[in-house]
Amino acid sequence: MEDEYKEKLTEEQYAVLRQKGTEAPFSGKYYKHHENGMYQCAACGADLFSSDAKFDSGSGWPSFDKPENLEHVVLTTDTSHGMMRTEVTCKACSSHLGHVFNDGPTNTGQRYCINSCALDFKKKGED
Repeated sequence: MEDEYKEKLTEEQYAVLRQKGTEAPFSGKYYKHHENGMYQCAACGADLFSSDAKFDSGSGWPSFDKPENLEHVVLTTDTSHGMMRTEVTCKACSSHLGHVFNDGPTNTGQRYCINSCALDFKKKGED
């Protein structure tokens, strides 16, 4: 299966999604993206975040206040790089998406900080 991911994904996507990397802040194609639709896992296509949940956190990565469906993500403790964070992975394919923090400005109090390259986007109305 990893060989399929290596063929399907760009080098950057593979490094982020399969090797738990991070793209440079303010560099991703979805950071300043404002269309209506669904953000999906770039590795498997699972629906992850609605554009309705997206907000500008100023962090340099796309931010969402909640996943489209909590059943589609897995949250685990991440102690890498000398920090204590909560990692967000895709439940369907176990790909690394980013991290969630409890400092969001909406009523959920959460900020899902997700790598653009971990996402694909499907415009509302597209099949």
